[in-house]
Amino acid sequence: MAFNHLPAGVHDALSPLSVRPVTHSVSMAHNQLPQQAGIRPSPRAVLGRLGTGAGRGARITHTEHLPPRLGSHADWPSPIRPEVIEAISAAGIGRPWAHQARTAEHALRGESVVVATGTASGKSLSYLAPVLSTLLDGSEEPSGRGATALYLSPTKALAADQRRAVADLTAPLGTAIRAAVYDGDTPVEEREWVRQYANYVLTNPDMLHRGILPGHPRWSSFLRALRYVVIDECHTYRGVFGSHVAQVLRRLRRVCARYGSSPVFLLASATAADPAVAASRLTGLPVVEITEDSSPRGEVVFALWEPPLTELHGEQGAPVRRTATAETADLLTDLAVQGVRTVAFVRSRRGAELIALIAQERLAEVDRSLPDRVAAYRGGYLPEERRALERALHSGELLGLAATTALELGMDVAGLDAVVLAGYPGTRASLWQQAGRAGRSGQGALAILVARDDPLDTYLVHHPDALFRQPVESTVLDPDNPYVLAPHLCAAAAELPLTPADLELFGPATEELVPQLEQRKLLRRRATAWHWTRRERAADLTDIRGEGGSPVQVVEAATGRLLGTVDSSAAHSTVHEGAVHLHQGRSYLVKQLDLDDSVALVEEASPPYSTTARDTTAISILETTTEIPWGDARLCFGSVEVTNQVVSFLRRKLITGEVLGESKLDLPPRTLRTRAVWWTVTEDQLEDARVHPQALGGALHAAEHASIGILPLFATCDRWDIGGVSVPLHPDTLLPTVFVYDGHPGGAGFAERAFHTAARWLTATREAIAACECEAGCPSCIQSPKCGNGNDPLDKRAAIRLLTTLLAGAPEQIAAAG
Repeated sequence: MAFNHLPAGVHDALSPLSVRPVTHSVSMAHNQLPQQAGIRPSPRAVLGRLGTGAGRGARITHTEHLPPRLGSHADWPSPIRPEVIEAISAAGIGRPWAHQARTAEHALRGESVVVATGTASGKSLSYLAPVLSTLLDGSEEPSGRGATALYLSPTKALAADQRRAVADLTAPLGTAIRAAVYDGDTPVEEREWVRQYANYVLTNPDMLHRGILPGHPRWSSFLRALRYVVIDECHTYRGVFGSHVAQVLRRLRRVCARYGSSPVFLLASATAADPAVAASRLTGLPVVEITEDSSPRGEVVFALWEPPLTELHGEQGAPVRRTATAETADLLTDLAVQGVRTVAFVRSRRGAELIALIAQERLAEVDRSLPDRVAAYRGGYLPEERRALERALHSGELLGLAATTALELGMDVAGLDAVVLAGYPGTRASLWQQAGRAGRSGQGALAILVARDDPLDTYLVHHPDALFRQPVESTVLDPDNPYVLAPHLCAAAAELPLTPADLELFGPATEELVPQLEQRKLLRRRATAWHWTRRERAADLTDIRGEGGSPVQVVEAATGRLLGTVDSSAAHSTVHEGAVHLHQGRSYLVKQLDLDDSVALVEEASPPYSTTARDTTAISILETTTEIPWGDARLCFGSVEVTNQVVSFLRRKLITGEVLGESKLDLPPRTLRTRAVWWTVTEDQLEDARVHPQALGGALHAAEHASIGILPLFATCDRWDIGGVSVPLHPDTLLPTVFVYDGHPGGAGFAERAFHTAARWLTATREAIAACECEAGCPSCIQSPKCGNGNDPLDKRAAIRLLTTLLAGAPEQIAAAG
């Protein structure tokens, strides 16, 4: 029997809520809130109040105090137009920070540059000053439209926010700077104006891939004058998404060359390891890095918070901690009552909805005017809903927002006092990015990481050095992934015939891949170039977000109203027939999932339960790329094929998590070809580890779960990007085997990173299991919220002995490299 642990979209990330009433120590009317009176409480004082009450202080496992930092000024480079400097001064900014001036210098010299400094360090101004100055120069040309610039953001929310900021900054410059957003929400009647007249276009890689590049003749005047391409929050372009964006940027460079332009790339990133290397892989160009942060920073108080154990028992009788969702809802409630403006970042869409709903209910008990000042924000909302929430957060109308990572990136939400993270966000880069949303006006800030009942979260709240004494991760992306590269070569050929001279631009795998595309009749060679000859759009061959397939529309059956969308990869497990679906605080039951038309029909209902999908998974080895002996054990990396099928779902009580019943499902299997790391052990090693045959399945399964939970410490992924399978006797290896694989076609680089850091990765896995205070295994160590086998069997003690024996054979040079 194979035990599996699946990547994103297969199971709901939210475990059942364990909700307990909260006694608020502060109760005040809305017009008496401290913030309304102009009082901004210190982060230490706010945390002190949160820690009062029975047992609450014990939940804070560590408090990190980051002292304030003084800033260092410089002068703007002389080529910056005086009008731009005056506009910046009018916005209340005197002299730039040193890193802003250095970034502008490189940009003006025509050098691509990445500025990788802390949140709220003024990265936007670093690239805006040279861009606006250049656009202003171009506006004075006697003929033509003048210079243009393109801004790319990973989210629509960030692009809209940047558009507002640019409009405010450039108001004194009149009509010389014509900034406009061009994305899926832009009305059709506005798009032609943007193409013809805008000189600063803000968009996202998706629109560049599907709209601008395929229609480049209509953008010819814009592209001919393109001087700068700004890539904001570039650290988010990792894994499969980053690999796709890297190829989109190569297509952009190729089309620009066709029109005689060679734009300079200006990249902004949160603090990252080797930002120049990552930026060069992303753009395909040499990039200079600016990493010394010379901006001032207020005091940051960062608390690690572990929810308490409850009296409840979960699967296999394991003790259960209070959920991070319920705990975060309490904190958001208490912070709103104190008048502390807060964003709570949540991993799942459902979690954001539930936290907002619980907080609203509890705030109603304090003051009936307060529930309207807390809301949810997530992907899948309609554009007008997102914009309204963004405006309310900007204006201060909202005191609290439960948001998914759709709000994480760069939005300048001035005036926030606190951030609560409902679970570790997957990487240290994201952790600091989310925490940095508070204190952006220079005031002190409070950040709280609430641990989920999860191996990695539990490890981190008890090992704070892993967060506060370690550099952020290296960005992992693989533009040469054939599943990524192939559709972009087709898209490039559709844009302009693909010539032999273009092959080097797209990477070393291109030369081998083009003949394969020709054999599959996706490309046709005529004379010295390859052409796209099919009727369908080549850009539609791939979804650059790596999801694959059309999003499933969630439609209210009675009215035909579109509620939102669900990614295709998540549909089988989240909007199957009988699933509970939440949208803006309302619950719906899925009556029908039509996979052919990508529609889920729902009706409003209030069931007293949540639903969790169950599935089966099989894995086969296609090719072993690398194999290393670990004593008698083997550590391997290569290509695999994973077959998964959702077969049923459980209904669980909302409060206790008690299973009410299981219903069968008839959904088709899905196949994934990807990359994996795996390890095998021998019968002699099992004897040395005292792992008896009856305990073998549980030992392997527990080690697999925990290793997936810990891997995000070593690769820029989270457990929802990866999957796993453990098999007591695998037909390809003929040995007990544990697999961890990338949850994306062709791989995303995570399994390869796991292979190269295996000694440290598996050592941390063993430590996390051994350090957990439970007796036989729990969600904090070896149980998984997305296990397709109901976390059965699991054997904690046998897993520790097995990993100890495995690691004893790790070569010294591998351990050092790891």
